[in-house]
Amino acid sequence: MIRYTQGYPYLHHNPGIMGGGGIVNINADICLNFSSGNNFYIGQTIAGRNTRGDRKNPFASLAYQKYDEILAKCKAEGLLFEDPEFEAVNTSISFSGAPQRQYEWKRPREICFNPQWISQGASRFDVCQGELGDCWLLAAVASLTCNPKLFENVVDSRQSFTENYCGLFKFKFWHQGEWQEVVVDDRLPTFRNQLVFMHSKDTNEFWSALLEKAYAKLMGSYESLKGGLAIEAMEDFTGGVTEMFEIQKAPPNLLNIMLKAYERNSLMGCSIDADPGRVEAELANGLIMGHAYSVTSVVLVDIQTASGKYKIPLVRVRNPWGNGKEWKGAWSDGSREWSLLTEDEKRKHGITFSDDGEFWMSFQDFTANFQKLEICNLSPDCLDKDLSNRKKWECYKEHGAWINRVNAGGCLQYSDTFWTNPQFRMTLTDVDDDDNDGMCTAIVAVLQKDRRKKRREGLDLLTIGFNIFKLENPNCGPLDMNFFKYNRSLQCSNFTNIREKCSRIKLPPGSYVIVPSTFYPHYEGEFLLRIFTEKANVSGEIDEKTSFGDTVTRNLLPGVPKLQKCNEPTDQDSFKQSFKHIAGEDMEIDAYELQELLNNVFTKEFPFPGFGVDTCRSMVAMHDGDLSGKLGYDEFKNLWEDLTRWKGVFKEFDKDKSGNLSSYELRNALNHVGFHISNRTFKSLVMRYSNKIGQIDFGDFIMCAIRLKTMLISFRGHDPQNTGFAPYDIDSFIQTTMYS
Repeated sequence: MIRYTQGYPYLHHNPGIMGGGGIVNINADICLNFSSGNNFYIGQTIAGRNTRGDRKNPFASLAYQKYDEILAKCKAEGLLFEDPEFEAVNTSISFSGAPQRQYEWKRPREICFNPQWISQGASRFDVCQGELGDCWLLAAVASLTCNPKLFENVVDSRQSFTENYCGLFKFKFWHQGEWQEVVVDDRLPTFRNQLVFMHSKDTNEFWSALLEKAYAKLMGSYESLKGGLAIEAMEDFTGGVTEMFEIQKAPPNLLNIMLKAYERNSLMGCSIDADPGRVEAELANGLIMGHAYSVTSVVLVDIQTASGKYKIPLVRVRNPWGNGKEWKGAWSDGSREWSLLTEDEKRKHGITFSDDGEFWMSFQDFTANFQKLEICNLSPDCLDKDLSNRKKWECYKEHGAWINRVNAGGCLQYSDTFWTNPQFRMTLTDVDDDDNDGMCTAIVAVLQKDRRKKRREGLDLLTIGFNIFKLENPNCGPLDMNFFKYNRSLQCSNFTNIREKCSRIKLPPGSYVIVPSTFYPHYEGEFLLRIFTEKANVSGEIDEKTSFGDTVTRNLLPGVPKLQKCNEPTDQDSFKQSFKHIAGEDMEIDAYELQELLNNVFTKEFPFPGFGVDTCRSMVAMHDGDLSGKLGYDEFKNLWEDLTRWKGVFKEFDKDKSGNLSSYELRNALNHVGFHISNRTFKSLVMRYSNKIGQIDFGDFIMCAIRLKTMLISFRGHDPQNTGFAPYDIDSFIQTTMYS
């Protein structure tokens, strides 16, 4: 067996540098990470540098495995594909330890004589559960087979074990906002020549087993698939938006919702809450607790009784085990209630009976016995609209992250940090059609990324939710602590450790701010925010453009302290005499003289080790326009004014007088002295100047302010029209970045 491995380098190419012209066209998003519209999230890159994913993520090249390229290579060289990104080893099965028994990885041709990709069409009966606790996935796969168009989008039926066979198969999943092709080889774990995980009833059919393998690869391992909700996989198979109903608290029109969902080919699942003391315990009525079922049909059937003809609602449910573990009550297989239906009515609705795990229930029994219902609407425009009058919903999505020390503020009860969470503007302008209450419908969904894959790192789902507030000024910058203290939340979702938190809301026209958060502060994670509205809306992250203006002499936002006036002498003659004493006869001061002076002054006021010579060099560079490496009297005076101003702000924001600022307060402190910082740039400043517990001492605060002012003034000099884009020649760029 020949191993085939791809290893293509991925390069960030900047034609301005590599093209030979000597001009670097630097826009504001590259120089100092300026951004007024782009969002930051874990994984966003700085051009030319390796990302954390490149360094640590074993699946970093997953997106670059191209089916056509691999197929051509294998055919040209006569290879059977062996996937280097998901190898046939124990760690692909389990990350928490070796499996209890030794599995043998085999290709379908080694398992049976005539393997088939899909045998006589795909159906829900092709999906049987193996040893893995992923019934939630099987329930979703069974539902997927009920819609041929959706199924074909995920599982390419043209693949086979004969034509163009090289041990390579592909699937397509909606993954965290984008459709992604996933390729796998066809080696599957077996025990005594039997598949041990998902499989078909037909022993020579393999599409379902390989679908599970591809999904396991996407999530990191087979073990990562243990436990979950069917709506997760439903979304990943459709890109749809999901809603979850607590059946006992469901709206009175639940039957109508289910009928419409079935008519529109929505995927549905249901379950009974688990008994903490028992795993998948069977009830007397035949149903299994803590087990995911598929809802495969919801219909109104005609029945004939002695008192007349009636319509009653029935629900068809499937147990992914595919065996005789079925409902034993009314309308179960072979029960006497079926005598009320004519044979024509049974044929009309495809009603048959066998020990295949599928059964019927009355809607009344369904709502009395199941506790959760999950509906994945294939597209938002199908929701609450008759099919004959559908209109396309507007969709907005935004990638973001909660980052410790930056914006992982926790829920609203943590008022000191909640305001630091990512904030997103939503402006609703037109009311819904055919709506007499003057309201606008929106579906807001927050999906946390890659939590299954991160189980191997000891991480699991975060407890997440979101709040919505009315926004009086739609053009405001990031909202501060006082806004959230004195404004009531119009909508507060429940906080749940679920992959996606989704709520349908109705609001009057206006502007609003959506604040996704974890329940507890300081927990990191990436997320995808999706907003669906019936009418066009204006959405985006609340941000501000990185810039530097005049020193702020009043509060920009409520609660920001006023500048502390410095106590240093302002008399020109006295100040000049002091400078002469320090500078000597040449009337200039270098970085070493500056270091001695400043440390004599500031180490008496602040508990920090003093300014290093590199910081003092940066201070000189900030005001050294002629590259002399020294400061004259006027330059020193300007530096001293900056330092006393920044010192005053630092003292005001150092609430506990510890000699440190919280990284969460850095933005307001910088804002107070004239720096306006975008979200992306703020993240880079916190990563650069705070310690691992989110504290910034006086020296680091001063260094941060110096670098910001130097770079911003330089950029402004190259961008006189304030366009956010500046042309630098290579020497100017290096001079600015190195001498600062």
